[in-house]
Amino acid sequence: MSSRAQRIIGGALVALAFASGSASAGLLVEPDPDWKEGEAAMPPAVDESRLRSFFVSSASANQFFVDEGSVSLGEDRVVRYTLVVRTPGGAENVTFEGIRCATGERRIYASGRKDGSWTPMKNSAWQPISDNAYNRPRAALAYEHFCDGPAAPRNREHALELLRNPRDLSKSYGVR
Repeated sequence: MSSRAQRIIGGALVALAFASGSASAGLLVEPDPDWKEGEAAMPPAVDESRLRSFFVSSASANQFFVDEGSVSLGEDRVVRYTLVVRTPGGAENVTFEGIRCATGERRIYASGRKDGSWTPMKNSAWQPISDNAYNRPRAALAYEHFCDGPAAPRNREHALELLRNPRDLSKSYGVR
């Protein structure tokens, strides 16, 4: 093999390793070193009339909803929303969460109570969105609704439009 071919193959392998390393770390783009998270104001109590269901997986018997009244997009480009998960047995879990499309991360800010109040999470930190059973609702919201690759919605109205009209997964990003 010629030295030119070896350099080309070597360069391609380095590029592939770099790309896959960033992807496996949950990052879609290089993190902005100047990014600062904005204030996350707790949303209103969940209102049944504002719940929008979304598909998560045929493997789960649970029902998944976002309270449309809670959806916001901050100056920090974080999509914030209230997630409601209902089991077939009647249990319900309510959380106030955020998705950062630019880095493929999610954060749970608070847990909802029956009376509509919120309990802040003790260990609320940004974590990579992984497409496993526990995080599947967040992955569905990020990759099939709110995020177009690393791009966040333009504004709250755009985020609601994306929630109501999931992305066609057979098409590449940028096509709705």
